[in-house]
Amino acid sequence: MTVLRNLVLWILLAAAGALLAWMALGADHGRVLVRYGGYDYSTTLVNAIAIALGIAVVLGVLWWLLGLPFRTWSRRRDQQSRASLGEGLDALHQGRYSDADRLLARAVQEPHAEPAARVAAAHAAHARGDPSRARSELDAFGERHPASRAIASAELALADGRPTDALVALDAPAAQPLPPRGLALRAEAMATSGQAAQAYELLGPLRRQQALTDAELSAREVRWAAAMLREARDSNALASHWEALPKQLRTEPAVAAAYADRAAALGWDEAACKALEQALAANWDDGLAARYGSLPLGRPEHRAAVCERWLQQHPDSAPLLLSRARLSAQARQWQQAEEQALRAMERGAGAEAWELLGDIRLAQGDEQGASHAYANALRASRGDTPIPVPRGPAVALPPDDPGLV
Repeated sequence: MTVLRNLVLWILLAAAGALLAWMALGADHGRVLVRYGGYDYSTTLVNAIAIALGIAVVLGVLWWLLGLPFRTWSRRRDQQSRASLGEGLDALHQGRYSDADRLLARAVQEPHAEPAARVAAAHAAHARGDPSRARSELDAFGERHPASRAIASAELALADGRPTDALVALDAPAAQPLPPRGLALRAEAMATSGQAAQAYELLGPLRRQQALTDAELSAREVRWAAAMLREARDSNALASHWEALPKQLRTEPAVAAAYADRAAALGWDEAACKALEQALAANWDDGLAARYGSLPLGRPEHRAAVCERWLQQHPDSAPLLLSRARLSAQARQWQQAEEQALRAMERGAGAEAWELLGDIRLAQGDEQGASHAYANALRASRGDTPIPVPRGPAVALPPDDPGLV
C-alpha cells in the first residue's frame, strides 16, 4: 500500500507540474479573483495554483509533524512487543516458564503478535502445571483467530489424554476448514479415541496438504492400520479393513500381528496363520515368529512344519525356537519340546523360555524340575543369573490327560 500511495502522489505532482508549466508558458495566464471579508484578492491562475499547492504542502508537513510522536510511540511499542515475543518463545523453549509467561503477557497486547504469543503463553502455563491459566489464555481469544485457538486447545487436550475434548475443539464451526496442523491433530485424536478407521481415512488429505513428513505419515499409516484392525467388532469389519489395506502394508509386522490377534479371537485360525506366514516371508521379524507359536490357533502340525522350514533359514532365532518348542509341547512331544526350549535359552530367550520349560516339566510330572524352572523364570525377569536345572526323568502322562496347552 505504501508503494502504491507514493506512486499516485508522484503522478499527481507530475500532472500538476505539467499543468503549471503549460499555463506559465501560455500567452493567457488567466485571472483569479477572491472576495472575502470586504477585500478583493486578485492574481493569475498560475499563481493561485502555486499558492494552493504550497498551502497543501505546508499542511501536509504540519500533519506529518503532529503525527510523528504517535508514530514513534507506536513503532517503539511494536518493537518492544516483537522483542517480548521473541524472548518469550526462547524462554518457553528453554523451559523458563515463569519468564515466558511474563514476557508473552506483554506481546499479546500487539494484535499482530497476539496469536503466537497467546498460544505460547497457554503452553507455558500448561507446562508449569496451571491448566486453568492455560484455558483462560485461550478463552481470551474470543472470536478472534478460531483456528489457532482450536489447534492449541487440541494440543493441550491430547497432552492431558483427553482426545474427545480435542475433537470437540477441532470440530468448532468457526475453525473450519482446518489447516494442516489441525487436520493432523484431528486424525491423532480419532486414533487415540478408538476411531482408528476414520483416522486412517484422513491419510490422503494429510499427504496432499503435506501436514506431516513422509516418515511420519508412514509411521502413522502402520500404527493406525494396526489399531483399525484391533478395533474391528466382527468378522465382516475385520475382513473389510484387511482387504482395503495395500498388500505391502499387510506384511508390516505390527499390522500382520494386529490382524492375526483379532482373527484368532474371532476363530479365524487359518486366516491368522496365513497372515503371519506371508508377513514373515516378506519381512522376517522375531516378534511375529514368537506370536506364530504363542497364539491360540489350531493346525499345530502345519505350524510345526512351517517352523521347521523357517529354522533352516533362521537357526539362531530364539523366538522361532520358542515357538517350535510350544508346538512340540502341544503335540505332547516332551523331549523335543524341552530340547528346543533349552536351545532357545542358549540364544537368549530368557524368562519366557524358562517358564515354558517349567510347563513342560510339570506336564511330565516333574514338580521339582518345574519349580526350579519357574524360579529361574523369575530370576531371569529380574536380570539375575538362572540356576541350572538338572534334567529329570520324563514321566509319561495317561492318554486322556490334556497335557500342556
